[in-house]
Amino acid sequence: MSSKSIYRVVFHNQGEVWELYARDIFQSDLWGFIEVETFVFEDQSKVVVDPGAEKLRRTFEGVSRSYIPYSAIVRIDEVDHGGAVKAVKAEGNVAEFPRPMAWPPRDDG
Repeated sequence: MSSKSIYRVVFHNQGEVWELYARDIFQSDLWGFIEVETFVFEDQSKVVVDPGAEKLRRTFEGVSRSYIPYSAIVRIDEVDHGGAVKAVKAEGNVAEFPRPMAWPPRDDG
């Protein structure tokens, strides 16, 4: 593995499943969110242009940090190198099982 890890982040966003690559991922101080920074995109000089990848590139252009809700995360993998970003329509009849939200402890002191 390289000295700087790369993470593949797969999550749901408005009826689609998005797959992004980033160098930095943190648990956010904003409760219930993951912070994703330093996005990694493939070389733009490729002859074949994937519309889904272009959509994600434009969406995250100029974004230094993104906050993704825990409930939207499908998985996060540490990988050897970045790959093609993807935005595909979420199809099928499988839904996330609803679960109660656990609130952080209150400081009543």
